[in-house]
Amino acid sequence: MPNIGGSIVSILSGSNSIDTSELVSQLVAASRDPKESVLNNRTSDNNARISALASAASSLDTFTTALKDVLDDSSFAGQPASNDPTIVAVSLLPGGDPTGLPAQIEVAQLAAAQILESINLADSAQVVGQGTLTLTTAAGPQTITIDGTNDSLSGLAQAINDADAGVIATVVVDNRGARLVLKGETGDANAFTLTKEAGDTADAALERFTFDGTSGNMVKRQSATDSIVFIDGVEMQNDSNELENAIPFVRIDLNKAAPGTLVTLGTTEPATSTKELVQEFVKAFNQLRSALNTASLSGADASTAGALAGDSSIRTMKNELSKLTTTQLASSGPYRALYDIGIKTNQDGTLTLDTVKLDAAIKADPAAVVRMLKPIESTETDPGLAASVQKIRDTLQGESGPLTASKARYEALQKELNAQRVKLDEDMTAYEERLTLVYSRMASQLNAFKATQSYLEQQVAIWTNKDN
Repeated sequence: MPNIGGSIVSILSGSNSIDTSELVSQLVAASRDPKESVLNNRTSDNNARISALASAASSLDTFTTALKDVLDDSSFAGQPASNDPTIVAVSLLPGGDPTGLPAQIEVAQLAAAQILESINLADSAQVVGQGTLTLTTAAGPQTITIDGTNDSLSGLAQAINDADAGVIATVVVDNRGARLVLKGETGDANAFTLTKEAGDTADAALERFTFDGTSGNMVKRQSATDSIVFIDGVEMQNDSNELENAIPFVRIDLNKAAPGTLVTLGTTEPATSTKELVQEFVKAFNQLRSALNTASLSGADASTAGALAGDSSIRTMKNELSKLTTTQLASSGPYRALYDIGIKTNQDGTLTLDTVKLDAAIKADPAAVVRMLKPIESTETDPGLAASVQKIRDTLQGESGPLTASKARYEALQKELNAQRVKLDEDMTAYEERLTLVYSRMASQLNAFKATQSYLEQQVAIWTNKDN
């Protein structure tokens, strides 16, 4: 605290003046420092809470997303497999897990496309005749017109392709010459004809490229047929060799007909085992929970307490996560909650895995364990693990969730503290201005007093000398 009285005595004792600038600075600091210290401490504590809360929310997001990704990963559920891919190959379709495997499949017949071949001409530029022909497919009739602008073998192929009727025309050239080859789409229903109908005007030369379905001037090299397979003895016919509806979420590619040969379709061993998944889940959960415990630790004083000690949203978050081991993940089957496969909650909220109990569950019914963790379709009664964790996350971070409310509260306090700091700056500036004015006036008055004192001292000295 500045010694104002000492400064006044010093002036009257002969010193030149008061250092008003230093005096005002000391008085302003004496008033400002305690208030600013309180603001700094509150701001630091609040910033720590905001940072810790954001970290907790981010950790929950990361945990939720990572769990969903690993459960959605096909390497966890395994891949469909065939014991003879030269006959039948299989692959996983998105959207769910295969059901109905293993299965036995017999490929009695492949789906095929109708193929027609014309007579040989000298080359692709040789004229083919003019007029119109009718190309008829499952989509209906299309008129093919050949005139002076496209009267050639390649022109005829282009006209058929331009009709976009599902028939592909190509010109094949070898040492015998050039000829037209027509190929339709696979399946019985996709047989086609190229004919001269009553309204067509094809000349005799152009009629060399006709076929009515049974005969004609073009030769049928291959008939349009459906694929025929037997899956576990059940016959199925399709217009394709790529089957996507025979077994849920499994694509079946028919590569070769092999009547009488049974091919086994099954599932490969998953790259990530169920046990590994559960162990990784427990490890990640414990990392999240341990971080929450540290952030909310109650200490003897502020220096030992966690940044979120006493925060209600973190308390709610820990309570919700602690219930996860007893939350119903499946409504039926031998395993309905994490507790059933050996996962339990410790007193501090972390998890413990009984690997003996988990191994026994996987050995007894591995499919039931997988269905509990990852149902084919997540529902309210059969949510599975990922959806249950996602529900906790959405509850906590929703529009009216506790984490959202705490974030809003801390951010509001941050704005209030910033406003208080601005007001403190304004108050101290005004205070400094008032003090500067007051002490400047006082210094002027003291200087006047000093001048009067000097005058009186001089008069006293004169009077004293006269008396002597």
